[in-house]
Amino acid sequence: MFWIICAALAGMVTVAIAAPLLRRQGDEAEPAAAYDLRVYRDQLREVGRDLERGVIDQTDAERLRVEIGRKVLAADRALQRAVSGQRSPGGWVALVALALLLVGAFFLYQRLGQPDRPDAPIAQRIADAQALYDSRPTQTEAEARAPHPERPEPDAEYTALIDQLREVVQKNPNDPRGLELLAEHEERLGNLVAAKDAQRRLVALRGDQASAEDLARLAGLTIEAAGGLITSDGEKAVAEALARDPRNPQARFMVGLLHLQNGRPDRAFPIWAGLLAEGPESAPWIAPIRAAISDLAWLAGQPDYTPPEPSTLPGPDADAIAAAQDLPPEERQKMIEGMVKGLESRLATQGGTPEEWARLISSLPVIGQQDHAKAVLGEARQRFSGNQPALDLIEAAAKQAGLE
Repeated sequence: MFWIICAALAGMVTVAIAAPLLRRQGDEAEPAAAYDLRVYRDQLREVGRDLERGVIDQTDAERLRVEIGRKVLAADRALQRAVSGQRSPGGWVALVALALLLVGAFFLYQRLGQPDRPDAPIAQRIADAQALYDSRPTQTEAEARAPHPERPEPDAEYTALIDQLREVVQKNPNDPRGLELLAEHEERLGNLVAAKDAQRRLVALRGDQASAEDLARLAGLTIEAAGGLITSDGEKAVAEALARDPRNPQARFMVGLLHLQNGRPDRAFPIWAGLLAEGPESAPWIAPIRAAISDLAWLAGQPDYTPPEPSTLPGPDADAIAAAQDLPPEERQKMIEGMVKGLESRLATQGGTPEEWARLISSLPVIGQQDHAKAVLGEARQRFSGNQPALDLIEAAAKQAGLE
C-alpha cells in the first residue's frame, strides 16, 4: 500500500510538472500566419466589391485573385506547420531532468530509507521502548564509553590548589564544605566521575538533611559522567530529588530526558511543556526545551501545540516587589499595588501566559486582596482548562499564596 500511494503521488506530480513543459508552441499565442490569412481573405472580398462597383475590370480582378490566392496558400501552409504538434526542445530536456530526479529519489530512499520496515502498532512501540529501557548499560559501562573531550590545560597554580583540596578531603572525609568544593572543582576540570563521587559522598554525609538541589546536582553529574545517558544510577538520583521536592525543575527536566532517551515522547512532552510554561526564560533547561518542543509535540501526538512566547512584558515579579521594600511603607504599598493592577489589567485585556497568571495570583495576597486572588484563581482555572501543565503552574502559585 505504501508503494502504491507513493507511485500515485509521484505520477500526479510528474504530470502536473510535465504538462506545461510539453505544451505546444502555438498554445502560447496566435501564430503570425493566422493573422496574415485573415488579411488575405479580406483582400479577396475587397476585390469582389471593387469589381461590382466598376472600379476594376474583369481582367484585373482575375489577376489580383491569383496573386492573393498564392499568398493565401503560403500563409495556410505556415499556419499548419505552426500547429502541427512541434514541441519545445527545452520541454523535453526538462522532462528528462525530471525523470532523473524521480529515479534518483527512488534509489536514495532505497539506500537511506527503510522500505522493508514493518508497521509498528502503538503496543509494539511501547514494548520496544520498555526493552530499550531495560537494556540500558550500567553506570560503570556508560562511564567507560563516555567521550572525553579535550579541555584547555588548567593553570598550574589552580591545579596545585585542587591537589591540596583533594588531600584535605582525604584526611577529613566528613567535611561537607570540602566535599562540596571538591565536586565543584572536579567538574570544572572535566573530571566528571570524580565530581560525581564527591557529590555522592556529600549527599550520603548529609543524609536526610540533603536537599533536593543536592540530589538534583548528583543526578546531573551522574548523567554527565555517563556521557549524557541516564542510567539506573542517574534515574535513582532523580527520583530521590523529586521525593524531596516534586516541583524541582532540574529533576523534572531530567525525567523528561529519560523518557526521550527510551522512546517515550508522549511522556516527555507534558513534562517539558510544563517547564516551558513555568519559565523563567533564563533557566538553563529552557533553551534546549524550546529548541525541541515543537518536534516533541508532533511525536507525542500534539501537532496543534503552540509553545508560549518568551515573556518580555513588565509585571510585578519577585525582584520588583523586593526592590520596593526599601521605600517608605506608604510609597511601597502604592508601588506594589500599581504593578499588580497593571498586570491584572493587561491580562484582562490582552491575555497572557500561565506564568503571568500565576504571578498575579501570588501577588494579590501581598497587597491584602486574598478574596480577589481566589476569584482570579477561578478564572485562571477556567481559562486554562484542559492544559494540564498550565494548571499545574497555577495550582502551585495558589498553594504558595496560601489560597488552598
